[in-house]
Amino acid sequence: MEGITEWLPVSSTGHMLLLDDFLSLNGSDAFRDTFFVVIQLGAVLAVTKLFWQKMTPLEKRNGRFVPKRTSLLLWAKTALACLPGAAAVFLLRDVEDRLESPGVIAAALIGYGVVFLLLDGERSPRITGVENIRFRDAFRVGLFQVLSLVPGTSRSGSTIVGGLAIGMERQTAAEFSFFLAVPVMAGYSLVKLLQNGVFITPSEWACLAAGCAAAHFTSLAVVRHLMGYLKHHGFRAFGWYRIGLGVLVLIRLWSRS
Repeated sequence: MEGITEWLPVSSTGHMLLLDDFLSLNGSDAFRDTFFVVIQLGAVLAVTKLFWQKMTPLEKRNGRFVPKRTSLLLWAKTALACLPGAAAVFLLRDVEDRLESPGVIAAALIGYGVVFLLLDGERSPRITGVENIRFRDAFRVGLFQVLSLVPGTSRSGSTIVGGLAIGMERQTAAEFSFFLAVPVMAGYSLVKLLQNGVFITPSEWACLAAGCAAAHFTSLAVVRHLMGYLKHHGFRAFGWYRIGLGVLVLIRLWSRS
């Protein structure tokens, strides 16, 4: 599920929390807390592989490697866009856990679904291609990424909405969202491993490795198909999906009350 929902604007964390709420993942609390985050590393490796030509900071000229200016600039913009989210995680770290409830997830799914429907009309994008993103554009997208602290919002969803709102082409907004995912997900995974790694059993490590591998291979397929899909379609289908899933969650909550 991670490899599919991480790159689609439908909230991977929201899906996993809902799945755990209904099916319950076996294992210790430390393992559960780590598993939902660290399996994202497999997805990160997939994106790095697919966009390596744009991500690599070095290129070969005259038989030697030299800095690649376009990639270095893009990484500088990516780092700037990550600052608001990093500050928010530090300041609101005690609030985030209290938001992990099916009701909050349902509200976020429906709310952002409506936003996608509203933003996905006919547009004349101002920014086409990630190389044309300015530093202030990157920072503004980073401010939108803060919203992904709410489960059900979706990290990719919030950054894509931000990109669309400031005038990015659909494919550009999605691609920049992929770039932002690399430092965010890799850094968060490292923190979780340092916090909980010593408490995880060998069998749980094996389960975690299997989850990373599954996320990696499904991500390769999903990202390729998503970029092809966005050449001819918008995000309306994802908006309707979010609304439908949110309604199903509310019905589930109502039936259990």
